[in-house]
Amino acid sequence: MRQLFKNSKDFLPTSREEMAERGWDAVDIVFVTGDAYVDHPSFAMAILGRVLEREGFRVGILSQPAWRDCEPWKEFGKPRLFFAISAGNMDSLINHYTANKKVRNDDAYSPGGQIGLRPDRATLAYCQRSREAYSGVPVIAGGVEASLRRLAHYDYWSDTVKRSIVLDSKADLVVYGMGEQPILEIARRIQKGETVKDLRQMRGVAYALGAKEARPLHFENKSMIQLPSYEEVKTDRFQFAEATRLIHHHTNPFNAHPLIQNHGDQAVVTTPPALPISKSQMDSIYDLPYQRRPHPKYQAPIPAFEMIKDSVTIMRGCFGGCTFCSITAHQGRIIQSRSQESIIREIRKLGADPDFKGTVSDIGGPTANMYEMRCTRPDIEEKCRRQSCVHPTICKLLGTDHGPLVELMRSARKQPGIKKVLVASGIRMDLAQLSPTYMKELAKHHVGGLLKVAPEHSDPEVLRLMKKPDAENFENFSREFKKATREVGKPKQYLVPYFISGHPGSSTESMIELALFLKRNGYKPDQVQDFIPAPFDVATCMYHTGLDPFTKKEVHIAKHLRDRKVQRALLQFFKPENYFEVRKALEEAGRYDLIGSGCDALIPDRAPREALAHRRAQAQGALRERFVHQPELSQGYRPRRATALRRDRKLRKVVVGAPVASDRKERSNHAAHNRKRYPKQIPLNNGIETR
Repeated sequence: MRQLFKNSKDFLPTSREEMAERGWDAVDIVFVTGDAYVDHPSFAMAILGRVLEREGFRVGILSQPAWRDCEPWKEFGKPRLFFAISAGNMDSLINHYTANKKVRNDDAYSPGGQIGLRPDRATLAYCQRSREAYSGVPVIAGGVEASLRRLAHYDYWSDTVKRSIVLDSKADLVVYGMGEQPILEIARRIQKGETVKDLRQMRGVAYALGAKEARPLHFENKSMIQLPSYEEVKTDRFQFAEATRLIHHHTNPFNAHPLIQNHGDQAVVTTPPALPISKSQMDSIYDLPYQRRPHPKYQAPIPAFEMIKDSVTIMRGCFGGCTFCSITAHQGRIIQSRSQESIIREIRKLGADPDFKGTVSDIGGPTANMYEMRCTRPDIEEKCRRQSCVHPTICKLLGTDHGPLVELMRSARKQPGIKKVLVASGIRMDLAQLSPTYMKELAKHHVGGLLKVAPEHSDPEVLRLMKKPDAENFENFSREFKKATREVGKPKQYLVPYFISGHPGSSTESMIELALFLKRNGYKPDQVQDFIPAPFDVATCMYHTGLDPFTKKEVHIAKHLRDRKVQRALLQFFKPENYFEVRKALEEAGRYDLIGSGCDALIPDRAPREALAHRRAQAQGALRERFVHQPELSQGYRPRRATALRRDRKLRKVVVGAPVASDRKERSNHAAHNRKRYPKQIPLNNGIETR
C-alpha cells in the first residue's frame, strides 16, 4: 500500500489511493503531463484540472509517468470520458536540449531538476501509451508542444520538416492555444454522448482526415484555405515560406479562415483560433482554490515553482509579434486581462500565507506593461491582419494607457502582508516611454535593483526581422529610466538587457557591431540567449529556408555550429574563456583595430592568463574523456541511437594522457606568432570617447 501524504485531499488525485480517499471508484478524465504536479495557476495541469473540477468532473493527474510501457496509464482505471495529453509547459525538445543540441543538465519542471523523467516528443509517447492502455477511449492532445506542431513544421533537432503532430501522435483531436474553454466544452459534449468527430466544428482544434473522408469547404461561413502540402513544404523552401505566411495571416480569431494541409492521402484541418475570453472568465479561472504549492508527494524542490511561487499573473497574450517568440502563437495577440479585484484577492491570499516572506516576485504576464491594452476600434480589430501592433510603429488605434496598471500597482503594494511588489516580467520599452507616471512608479516602488528589458540586438536589419524597435529606442529608454531613478532617489538601479545571438539576419559583422554597442554603453550581459528555432515561429521559417516568408527575400543564416558559437562569444567578448573565439572572428573580419588597447578594442593583444588556462583545461578534458554530461546522465532518452554508438567507438580510439604544452611555452609561442603577424599595432579609435 502506497504511503498517503498529509493534505493530499487538497490536491487533485495523483494515484488510485488518493482517488479512493475522495470516495471515487473511477475518474472522468486522466490528465497526463510531462511536468511535476504543481497546484499553481502558472502550471497548465493545475488550471485545466481545477476548471474541470469546478464543473463537477472527476480528474486524475498522471504526472511524469514512466513511458516505456502502458502500466502507469492504468493507475486510475479506464477514464469515463477521455485522456488529456500534454508534454508540459514547454516543448519537450526545447526542455531537453540547448541551442547547440546538447542535453541540458537539469529540467526546471521536475523535482530536484532531475532530467530524464519525460521522453523526447512526449506528446507522441503519451498518446501511444493511452491507446495501448485502453483502446476506444478518446485521446485529446494539447499544450505548447501540440500547438506549435499542429501542422507540418521544421524540427531543429532532427533538421527535417516533420508531419503534423496530429498524424504522428494519432490523437483523436489536438487543441491548440489556451485550453480552459475547449477542454470544458469537450468534456461536456462527450458526456452528453457526442463522438470526437462531432467536435470538429469547435474553434481552436486540429484533426486528421482519412483518404476516403470528404474535405470540408467551409467553417462558420468562412472558406477553407489550402496550404502547400507536406510533400511540397518538405522539398521546396519557397512553399514552406508561403505556408508560414498563410498560417500567420490567419491567426486573428475574428477573421481567420480554417486551414487544410494535405499529407499524402490524408489531410490535417485546423479550425480558426478560439475567441479571447472575457475579464469575468479570466477571473473565474484564477479565483479557483489553488494550493499554490507542489503536491506533497515530492520531497525535492521543483525549480520552476521556486521561481514563480510568489508571482501573480495579471494578463495573457501579446501583440508584440516578435518573430522568434511562441507566446503569440499559443496565447494569441489579443490581450486578456483579469479585473483588479481578482488580482487583489490573490495578492491578499498570498499575504496571508504564513510561508510568504512579503515580496511579490512578479506582477505581470508575457509582458509586464500590456495590462488592459487593446485596439480602441473593435470594428477595425475584427478585420486587422497586422502581425504586430507595435512594429514598425505603434498603431494609432492601440490603446496604450498605463493608468489601469499604475492604479493596480499602487493598490497591490498597500495590501496586508505585502512589503514589496516587484516587476520581473520583461518591460515593453516603446510602450513604457509613453507614460512618465508609469516610469516613475516603476523606478520608485517595483524594481529590486535590476530591471529586465529585451532590446535583443543593435543591427537595424536584424531588429526589423525580429519585429523589434531600433537600438535608439533602447538608448532613449535607458536615459528615461536613469532619469526616473535619480528623481525618486534610487540612482543605483540598473537595467539588465537581454540579447540574442544567431538570429536570422545576424552575421559575424553585425555581432561585432553589437559587441561595440555593448562596450560603448557599459553593458556586460551575463545571460544571453542563443536563438533556438522553435516550431511554428516566423524566425524558424527564416532559419530553415533562408527566406523572409512575407517578402520572400533572402536572409543571412548562421547555421553552422562554429558560426553560432562565434556569435555567442562576441556577445560576451569580455569573458576570458571567449578570447580565442573572439580574436579569430575579428581577424577573419579584418577588424584588427578592435584588438589591442584602443578605446574601442574588444580584447587585448595578448591572451589573458585565464584564457590560456581555459583552453588548456579544455584540451586536457577532451583527452581524458571528461565531458559535461557523464555517461550515467546521458543515458537519458535514446542511449542506443546510431550517433551515440559511433561516438563511443570514436572515443575508445582516443589516446589518454597525451602531453600538454606548459603555460610558459604556450605563451611564448603565442607572443612570437603575434610579433610575426602584427609587427606594429596602431589603435584606431577614431577619436571616440567612451564612458
